[in-house]
Amino acid sequence: MPLKATVHRMHLPGYFSIAATDGAARAAMLSTARGDLLTPVFMPVGTGATVKAVAPDDLEAAGAQIILANAYHLYLRPGHELVKRRGGLHAFMAWNKPILTDSGGFQVFSLSGLRRILEEGVEFRSHLDGSKHLFTPEKVVEIQRALDSDIMMALDECVPYGADYAYAEASLERTTRWALRSRGAYPAGAAGNLLFAITQGGFFKDLRARSIEQLTGHDYDGFAIGGLSVGESKEEMYEFINYCAPLLPTDKPRYLMGVGTPLDVIHGIAAGIDMFDCVLPTRNARNGTLYTSLGKVNIRRREYAEDDSPLDPACSCYACRTFSRAYLRHLYASRELLAYRLNSLHNLSYFLHMTRSAREAVLQGRFAAFRAEIESVYM
Repeated sequence: MPLKATVHRMHLPGYFSIAATDGAARAAMLSTARGDLLTPVFMPVGTGATVKAVAPDDLEAAGAQIILANAYHLYLRPGHELVKRRGGLHAFMAWNKPILTDSGGFQVFSLSGLRRILEEGVEFRSHLDGSKHLFTPEKVVEIQRALDSDIMMALDECVPYGADYAYAEASLERTTRWALRSRGAYPAGAAGNLLFAITQGGFFKDLRARSIEQLTGHDYDGFAIGGLSVGESKEEMYEFINYCAPLLPTDKPRYLMGVGTPLDVIHGIAAGIDMFDCVLPTRNARNGTLYTSLGKVNIRRREYAEDDSPLDPACSCYACRTFSRAYLRHLYASRELLAYRLNSLHNLSYFLHMTRSAREAVLQGRFAAFRAEIESVYM
């Protein structure tokens, strides 16, 4: 039977309340300066102050509660000070709901050929013009404060898959020191921005436990699991999600960074994760791979050329209620720009609807059955 509790109607940034649990899965609420987030929640990725191929009104229509942007990329272009002069990121991109900004820690992993890790921070060589920039924990907080994101992330190092024990240990200790410096640069309660810490430790359970213990002893507004989906198998990823999630505080939001597919998200919810983001829905949409209640559809396939049915009969997004599979295939085959908008809008709608439905399932005590439905389609 699900454990239910009363949701308190409070709106102070950082307030977190669990409405119900069903197994380890949780339905909760996180208050931010620009609105309350009902979890589980999926965050569309808008790295450079735009979710690729879709406009803010598309995101509103799809039911997005929050989007993710990236401090590193916005620092390089157009510049955080320029954004600040225009009233912050929300005003700049005409999005009035919450925004989470990543710290640039993933770029430590993805741009490994263009960076040097120091105790002071990370020295990047810009992928745009080759100029050098030092990202310290304090600088990253300054950038995110200028952007005025609702949830800021502390600087961390995303450890590559296959890193040995000594490397992963040294990295997690440095990540802890950076997180404490981030907290020092932005004391708890200083303003309406929330600050999350990112746990690391590679693929060593004792190091993961140590990272979580070190960080959860301090006053952060939430905790993320970083360093997954970096080349490991699905079995390994799920093993570490299941191991790490129960170690995180129950009274703070839990965020699984950069993961993933419908199965990944459902598995994370089942483990007790509250927040998710991934580029997969929009990236795969631009490649013609669409997620539906019937499974994945490769809209490039010739079999859809004369298919007059909607992409997903269970979906009410603009693409599904207006156009046929035949038309969507034509747009994609012709490389029409509308293909990228409609495909992206649909995939985002699917992920957002799935997480809303997961929340309802938790509230109603039927999450196991809902999870089985998703797994029957995507396993």
